[in-house]
Amino acid sequence: MHEPSRSAPSRQPPVHTRAWSLPLVLCVGLAGCRTPASGAGAPATHCVPELYGAGLFTTGAWDFFLAFTPDPRRVLFGRADDAFERYTLYETRLGADGSWSPPVKPRFASAWSDADPHFTPDGRAVFFISNRPNPGEEGTAARATFDVWTASLQADGEWSEARRVPEPVSDATRDEWSPSVAANGDLYFGADRPGSLGGSDLWVSRVVGGVHQRPENLGAAINTEGHEVEPWIAPDGRFLLFSALNRADSRGSYDLYVSRRGPEGWEPARPLCEGINSPARDFNQSVSPDGQWLYFSSNRPFTGPVGARFGDASLEGIGRGTGDIYRIPMSVLGL
Repeated sequence: MHEPSRSAPSRQPPVHTRAWSLPLVLCVGLAGCRTPASGAGAPATHCVPELYGAGLFTTGAWDFFLAFTPDPRRVLFGRADDAFERYTLYETRLGADGSWSPPVKPRFASAWSDADPHFTPDGRAVFFISNRPNPGEEGTAARATFDVWTASLQADGEWSEARRVPEPVSDATRDEWSPSVAANGDLYFGADRPGSLGGSDLWVSRVVGGVHQRPENLGAAINTEGHEVEPWIAPDGRFLLFSALNRADSRGSYDLYVSRRGPEGWEPARPLCEGINSPARDFNQSVSPDGQWLYFSSNRPFTGPVGARFGDASLEGIGRGTGDIYRIPMSVLGL
């Protein structure tokens, strides 16, 4: 099994148009952990994440990926159709009254599939993937592969038009996933291209003189014969979170992993704790701008009475096999 195809168009999922007030989190269970007795800062052996943003970011549709601006008053997130084949980005903004605006497509969104948004650490730009036609291409059909695109926040707070990140980052014949940018401009992403150690691997395109260089494979400390797909790089580059499939230590479907950067380079990646990783699909991780929270998506079963707690029967789809957003303190991970 590989990353599901991101080419077949399908129906767009609905959006909820209510205004949502802070706090956004529905704490179903207390986020926490059991840690080994080896002392402070040790990573947890078992974690209890909490469902996040029920009714806004988590709706019972295929909800995935949260990206916050540094303030953090603006959020981009993804939503897919039931088959997880068509992807749409939405944006919500925090108002002066403490409520979030109804989600809308950002200006740079397309009529095709857009996914995996990552803000640059300064919040001035976003990188994402899209199968929209490339500039100059004829026709209106979705492309067979996903490339890396970017858009910038302008002085008036609105988005610029999107532009494709050219070769050697994007490859018109192959998919790229989850383009994550460090503070120094280096761009990390997943791709299945020549030089991979197995299926898809994680790569970095370093910036020299303001220009992205030919991508380098991150090596055997991170990549395996399985499928490493979606990186999230810490702004200072000291650790890398990613999702992967078919690794020897997998708990089932996609799981989340971390690698720290040591004096000699990347250390061997280890899976995140049980409770984050499950037999279900656990993927699309991101970290809050203050470094305090890990967010991720999962289609694990959830049996709590979500709709009853909100008096909203439309939320009963949460935890029924589509993607939901969870969060857990980063301190649990020892990061």
